Amino acid sequence: MSRHFTDVCLGLESVPKALIAGPSRACGRFRCGASGADAPAGGRAEPAAEQPRCWCCLVPSGRPLHFRWCCNNLFSCSCSRKKAFRIARSFLPILEWLPNYRVKEWLISDIISGVSTGLVATLQGLAYALLVAVPVGYGLYSAFFPILTYFFLGTSRHISVGPFPVVSLMVGSVVLSMAPDDNFLIDGSNATGANGTGPLIDTESRDAQRVLIASTLTFLVGILQVVFGVLQIGFIVRYLADPLVGGFTTAAAFQVFVSQLKIVLNVSTKNYNGVLSIIYTLVEIFERIGTTNIADLIAGLLTIFVCMVVKEINDRFKHKIPIPIPIEVIVTIIATGISYAADLEKKYNAGIVKSIPRGFLPPEPPAVGMFSQMIAASFSIAIVAYAIAVSVGKVYATKYDYAIDGNQEFIAFGISNIFSGAFSCFVATTALSRTAVQESTGGKTQVAGIISAGIVLIAIVALGKLLEPLQKSVLAAVVIANLKGMFMQVFDVPRLWRQNKVDAMIWVFTCVASIILGLDLGLLAGLLFGLLTVVLRVQFPSWGGFGNIPGTDIYKKVKEYKNVIEPEGVKILRFSSPIFYANIDGLKSSLKSTVGFDAVKVYNKRLKALRKIQKLIKKGKLKATKNGIISEPGINNEAFEPDEEPEDNEDLQVPTKEVEIQVDWNSELPVKVNVPKVPIHSLIFDFGAVSFLDIVAVRSIRTIIREFERIDVRVYFASYQDNLISQLEQSTFFDDIVRKDMFFLTVHDAVLYIRNQMMYSDNQDPIFEKISLMQESKEPIEFTETSQPDDELDVQEEVCTLELNLSII
Repeated sequence: MSRHFTDVCLGLESVPKALIAGPSRACGRFRCGASGADAPAGGRAEPAAEQPRCWCCLVPSGRPLHFRWCCNNLFSCSCSRKKAFRIARSFLPILEWLPNYRVKEWLISDIISGVSTGLVATLQGLAYALLVAVPVGYGLYSAFFPILTYFFLGTSRHISVGPFPVVSLMVGSVVLSMAPDDNFLIDGSNATGANGTGPLIDTESRDAQRVLIASTLTFLVGILQVVFGVLQIGFIVRYLADPLVGGFTTAAAFQVFVSQLKIVLNVSTKNYNGVLSIIYTLVEIFERIGTTNIADLIAGLLTIFVCMVVKEINDRFKHKIPIPIPIEVIVTIIATGISYAADLEKKYNAGIVKSIPRGFLPPEPPAVGMFSQMIAASFSIAIVAYAIAVSVGKVYATKYDYAIDGNQEFIAFGISNIFSGAFSCFVATTALSRTAVQESTGGKTQVAGIISAGIVLIAIVALGKLLEPLQKSVLAAVVIANLKGMFMQVFDVPRLWRQNKVDAMIWVFTCVASIILGLDLGLLAGLLFGLLTVVLRVQFPSWGGFGNIPGTDIYKKVKEYKNVIEPEGVKILRFSSPIFYANIDGLKSSLKSTVGFDAVKVYNKRLKALRKIQKLIKKGKLKATKNGIISEPGINNEAFEPDEEPEDNEDLQVPTKEVEIQVDWNSELPVKVNVPKVPIHSLIFDFGAVSFLDIVAVRSIRTIIREFERIDVRVYFASYQDNLISQLEQSTFFDDIVRKDMFFLTVHDAVLYIRNQMMYSDNQDPIFEKISLMQESKEPIEFTETSQPDDELDVQEEVCTLELNLSII
């Protein structure tokens, strides 16, 4: 039989599908065997006359990608330029969009956007360096180098790559934990500095070590992101639900606020890290509130007020203002001029930037020996940085109708961080406010990003010296002013509570855990809590009895709809989740609640009653007839008082001597026998929402079927998915008792079949026989009308009895 093969060889020219028979494989250029044994010596083979010209190997379509040699020589098949360019475009997206760049339409907009974004990026780079606890000049490097590589590798046209406060704070927590101030006390003494504010610290050695740690962490994060991208696991961010991300970023905003508060106040505190670090920091800030520097406090408060007011104006009048007012840049220029003119450092002891390196530092390799100390933190930072960038990128991709490649984004940010780590940068992602500036000022493509990098470059090589008088409290105030959007997420909680209480709980739990435990542990705790809620919702789903809306084939929950009627003698139980080992006990409990009895207890009670009946028949106190059991007149049957024996869920032992007795358990017996009534004759399981069953569920359902069958209750299944039948077949689910004709396409089909069975128990309607057959074959069947008169279908109703073959001990 011939097999279909399709062209999947990398970089090769497309060809029509080929049909290849037997063990040989076909190449458009050569005909060769599976191992190339048929090719002549030297690795060349004669062209296949009946095959069209092509340059590729062919492998079965739909199979995992693998390569076959057309012949022994590696260079026997050649690639076309067109296919080679297609492969290059998959690794370098710039080759996809740059040739289609509309210079006349987009260039001016990109230049304006790039200049505006570059000014903001310069200032934010300086400010976010404070969060990483490194000299502010290194923030400029982090705002420059990542853009260079993302320009070639990224797929988002609008995000502005660079530092982000949440990620910067996570990096800073690692830096402070590995290089605390206590490790750099001069001579290990507790001598105080010139200003009397604390111990004398070797700041030069401390800053150099912290820069090394931050750059090494950035390099490791980049490696992890590249690995994630190559392994195609961009789907991992799907586990970071929106409520989880909202709670985490809000907690991170609170952490950032506290870390910058001490800079605004110019209060010296210890650098706490880990569990309850934010509480310790706040306590120490308030203990030292008396040492607040008034000049820094006033500058910080004014900066926060002005920035927030102008940002509000930008938001409200964004349709009337062509370009948002770059208030952070304006405030920074004014504050720098005031600080320089008033000499705030000498007169008021204000904290200023002091020194910004001019130009670039030579690249340095990472400290590989530190990898083991930061691997756990780097994993969470890699995921968070990627999640923020992709989530922002998707927002603008949806708005402008293009797609981004999640796995390529992993690779793009990974290579950017590896490259940046060599130049003393810290981890890059994207900033919400900076991206909003790039988009709102008319940015169309990544060209705006590369132009913004040019503005940062100017600041690095020429303007750094001019920013040295700038107060650190102004930079900290700029960071705080940009936290407004994240703090506003608190108002999402009431809305979430109204819509979905579980999502609201995830938000609150993640936020509180991240504040108390720290960002790393808080994110992990929130993720585990979110997964726990999923498990609990699957373990305790909404199960219940269903009924029919009269006049329709629609079935709804009995407890939720007033006009729903349950079919007489039929119970319908719908499962709203997969069935597996964790929720099988809940299924059994829900089943007992729905049908109103325990099938095992009913069976055991009947066995006990039948033992007594058999004994009394032997004594002559009861008489078994074809119409059932009757008591002899004048006989006192004390043995048939209500049963007070303890209930036992286990089946009784099978007796050894058989006796045939007919008992109508639902009718009034001549004696009192405490046997639970069974008000139903059929049970339907609605499997419409069941996506899979594990082996425990399969075994349990088989047991349930047998338990109900032996008390004369038939079990049926409806609305099943096709893969379940295959799974049940593999699990040897079916036998003489559990058959495929118990499965129906819809609940209504099962109900109609049951009604037909009860009305015509001896003469099956041919249409229902064909319906059952269709469940098994899945092939449409032609139905023909029967010529059998209705009179022949009438049967005389008899007393409903249960015939049991019992062996009495």
